Amino acid sequence: MFLTTLESPFGLLTLSTNEIALTGLWLHNQTHFPSNLKGKHQPDHPIFRQTEDWLNAYFKKDELPQLPPLSPHGTPFQQAVWQQLLQIPYGETITYGAVAARLRSQGLTASAQAVGGAVGRNPILILIPCHRVIGANGSLTGYAGGLPVKQKLLEIECKVN
Repeated sequence: MFLTTLESPFGLLTLSTNEIALTGLWLHNQTHFPSNLKGKHQPDHPIFRQTEDWLNAYFKKDELPQLPPLSPHGTPFQQAVWQQLLQIPYGETITYGAVAARLRSQGLTASAQAVGGAVGRNPILILIPCHRVIGANGSLTGYAGGLPVKQKLLEIECKVN
């Protein structure tokens, strides 16, 4: 595994790759930050450069390039939830219940609470847009990086500059 760190408007980000895909992107001090993360520091790895290019465009509100290959580690249910998150269009939000309903339409057993648990364990913040999932009443609920970061990410995606 290779690791690097990048500066962002939200502080230091830690990235990991298995050499063929991005496996992690965490805010420092976030919930579920891996305490035993080990690997060789290699900031010039192509996956990290592609991720940095994507993040720079995102934070500048520029046209987004293609996502780097992603390979988050998780249970089959978590993987299914994260795939649903990748389908949420930029600048839009969806409720936990709506994600659960989409999963049920695919034959999976899912509740809003189970979706919330999987969303909270997303190991690739920002690129897998868990910040786009909101409460049933439209409220901002739960975010591993904290609600102020979730609010700011949603503001970045706002169509009005």
